Amino acid sequence: MKHNITRRKALATLASTALVLPGLTLAQADRPVKFILPNATGSGVDAITRAAAPALGKALGANVVVENQAGASGVIGLQAMAKNPPDGYTLSVVSNNVVIFPSVIKNLPFDMPGDFTPIAVLGSTPLVLVANPQRVPAGNAREFIAALKAKPDGFNFGSGGTGTILHLAAEMFVDEAGVKARHIPYKGVGPMVTDLLGGQIDFAVLALPSVQQHIKSGALKAVGMCGDKRNAAAPDVPTFVEQGLPRYVIDAWFGVLGPKGMSSVAVKKVHDALVAAFNDPAVKETMAKQGNTIAIESVEQAQKTFRSEMERFAALVKKVGIEPQ
Repeated sequence: MKHNITRRKALATLASTALVLPGLTLAQADRPVKFILPNATGSGVDAITRAAAPALGKALGANVVVENQAGASGVIGLQAMAKNPPDGYTLSVVSNNVVIFPSVIKNLPFDMPGDFTPIAVLGSTPLVLVANPQRVPAGNAREFIAALKAKPDGFNFGSGGTGTILHLAAEMFVDEAGVKARHIPYKGVGPMVTDLLGGQIDFAVLALPSVQQHIKSGALKAVGMCGDKRNAAAPDVPTFVEQGLPRYVIDAWFGVLGPKGMSSVAVKKVHDALVAAFNDPAVKETMAKQGNTIAIESVEQAQKTFRSEMERFAALVKKVGIEPQ
């Protein structure tokens, strides 16, 4: 009898341990992996995460739940994710917005990246400047810039929030083109695109995946790609480099963060799952259609990238004159 009790205790202990150690089958069967996105539905990061979610679930051996928590340019969602246990079951896919935060937000409620665990930089997504054709009837960059110069301060542009990569990219365009335009910040990309389509704002820089359908339908005019070369997903859209702005080159990268203090075991498990998911044929096809370039960095590389990119964007913020708020 004593032997049976000891055996039952040992099995109970093993079961409870499996529930808290990442990577064990029992934990996978009982708990979903939640991706808290600090971006609104309809953003580039949202499109990427949802496209990869089924393959991520398969690689992790768990259901994947995607939860959008936009607001305060992404700060709210990151705060929510950071409050969870560092066990690998709550993560976030982020854009390079997060490395711009320290330069544009005065009282940032967390240290970036010190209060998080960078797991991977996954790749980059192309940015495109689009305009409402009814508000700015321009067929190319030269005509677009001429229209803006003809009415100084007569046009406005939107972004998903002050200090985001979309805001910074548009400010950089305004600076390089030598024009003036008024910034209208929104609480997320979705509401901003709705107003852009409706003519409440005139133009914006956006991730290509979030506006491809509107470009194809003619609801928005693609003035130019913001990268250094044309994108295979939109081969007919010339770059601004081609159109006379050789220094206007910017794109958005995206990666995965976890809460601070994740174990090396949990980090490896998530990193391995990301590699497997983004090598899935269906995911690769979707990423290509969206125009995304997938090049997954190692954990060590990702941690260096987050820090070096903070320095690079700090210099860019200073150059275009965005004041911390």
